[in-house]
Amino acid sequence: MGSSSGWLKHHRLLAFFVLTYAISWASWPAYASGLIPRMEFLPIGPLAAALIVIALADGRPGFRAWGRRLIRWRVGWVWYAVALLLPAILVTATGLINVALGASAPGLAQLTWSGLLTVFAVRLVNPLDGPLGEEPGFRGYALPLLQASRTPLLSAVILGVLVALWHLPLVLFAGLSLIGLPTTFAITFLYVWLFNRTGGSVLLTFLFHNSQGTFTMGSFGFTGADASRAELIYLVAVVVAVLATMVLDRRAWRGAPRQAIAVGGYPLSRRPL
Repeated sequence: MGSSSGWLKHHRLLAFFVLTYAISWASWPAYASGLIPRMEFLPIGPLAAALIVIALADGRPGFRAWGRRLIRWRVGWVWYAVALLLPAILVTATGLINVALGASAPGLAQLTWSGLLTVFAVRLVNPLDGPLGEEPGFRGYALPLLQASRTPLLSAVILGVLVALWHLPLVLFAGLSLIGLPTTFAITFLYVWLFNRTGGSVLLTFLFHNSQGTFTMGSFGFTGADASRAELIYLVAVVVAVLATMVLDRRAWRGAPRQAIAVGGYPLSRRPL
């Protein structure tokens, strides 16, 4: 047990991503063998993997450090506005451009605010949905470890590739458009930027993720060819937003704040002796 624990402490990131993929893709071999009727993708993989690795490698101190990142709420109000409204702005821009290019008015526009709020509230507490399943793991655990020895930019590239590939079964078996993979890669940069600018707050990336999923549900309300074009426009909109952060907030990409970096499982400024 001691030797395995020692290995794990030196390979936390590797263990986390292997477990994340293994848990989320667990039904793939059985589906490929014809033993079950469909592939069940489990979004809870990153959350479960973080819990397992922290328990085995760090124990209570690791959970305390992780927990502080999850509930860090004392950030400026402007960042709450960014987390909740930027996804809405990106989707609105996507819809307006798509309609200007000839698409029919999206069905999403017919949804009431109460309907959107209901979807948002349900996603807040559902561990089998993206926000609660992904954010505690990808941003709450993996990103601080990545940034311990890498710039935010390189960390975003690595995390973006791994998170995009993690979604691959959704493309192969669940009808997610292939363009969803580069979109996932690109939007990871916005998550990294928001995480670092809020001093390592998973709560804010969680709200961003929840808002994003709420406003983009159902292919933005478009159908057919209009939906496909909307997905492409949305990818471009996300890339433009990412480039805007790099041009207007260069400092954020040069280095992460101390609270958003972990050596081992602990924040850089609060490592145990």
